[in-house]
Amino acid sequence: MDTRVITLCYRKIIDINSAKHWDKLVFESSYMEFKMQAQNYSHGTAFTSYADLLKHVPNAQRLVGMVTPAITGYLQQLNGIVPDLLNNVGKRFLKFNKFQFEIISSDICDQARHQVAVNFYTDTLVWHDTIADFLLLADYRPEAATDDEALSNLFKLPPYVNIHSLKKL
Repeated sequence: MDTRVITLCYRKIIDINSAKHWDKLVFESSYMEFKMQAQNYSHGTAFTSYADLLKHVPNAQRLVGMVTPAITGYLQQLNGIVPDLLNNVGKRFLKFNKFQFEIISSDICDQARHQVAVNFYTDTLVWHDTIADFLLLADYRPEAATDDEALSNLFKLPPYVNIHSLKKL
């Protein structure tokens, strides 16, 4: 049987209604930075929303890159473990090696309209099997390809998780 090696992407959406402490910190910091940086693009215009700035102001797409540093410290607090996602015994187990921050919507004048997402991309995993809506996964270690035994995690596929890449070895 072919070995299927995958990378997962978890899209964590954060807005004013997010209840977890970490989410609130990301929300507040990203909004404050957005508000400061967006003023450079909105100055002298009537545009206050992120969508209007993107549509009408040259180079406004740079705002994502300008806001991202405001949240990187919070990502470091996760110690490389994807938040929220648990295996079948209730433990966080997915490691991430990169992320992508995005601004979904925002407005300089209305914090309630601020919504962002952090896309977490996992380390490479071996996808052993699918059992109902569970994936049986193990860390991919090329040097262990001949081992008879691999430590695995049974993981129920929740919303906002996608198989980002797939490779057969």
